[in-house]
Amino acid sequence: MNAKTLILAILNRQEATGYEIRKMCTEGPYSYFVDISYGSIYPTLAKLEEEELVSSRVEHHSGKPDRKIYQITEAGQHEFIASLANPPQPDKFKSEFLLIAMCAELGTKESVKIAIDERIAHVEEELKMIRSHHSECSHPGTCWVIEYGEHCMSNDLIFLKKKREELLDIAGRNDGFRTAAE
Repeated sequence: MNAKTLILAILNRQEATGYEIRKMCTEGPYSYFVDISYGSIYPTLAKLEEEELVSSRVEHHSGKPDRKIYQITEAGQHEFIASLANPPQPDKFKSEFLLIAMCAELGTKESVKIAIDERIAHVEEELKMIRSHHSECSHPGTCWVIEYGEHCMSNDLIFLKKKREELLDIAGRNDGFRTAAE
């Protein structure tokens, strides 16, 4: 999946400005699906408009800058639906926390404690955000995704809390692993 498909997914649900699309892709409900850079949104919108998959209109507001609002066209809906038939790529998960955990024996108890406590706080915050969307959910597929996210994050949190002390016991041990200085 790419920026084109993600933008079509957003516009399939609602019309939006480029700024609103960026917010939904980086901080909002669409931030979990595909990484999209701010710099790729407007060129992708221009290309989609050129291909007649989206259209736009300008709203004028006195005393404020004009707003360009994008909406999906019928051709864009067909393109989006066709893209959903493509098998998804494997999920990519990157975590600086996991690198710290993997090398915990080289860290101090305090640095590992900070890392795991910050990870727990982050997961709790994500879980809180996910749960806040659950009460307002009316779309069946979206509700399913919210429940899936809640399940994943809840289990992540359970594991982190259950295994926290085990990771702290590893911290600072350096029991036989070679370091670059050796």
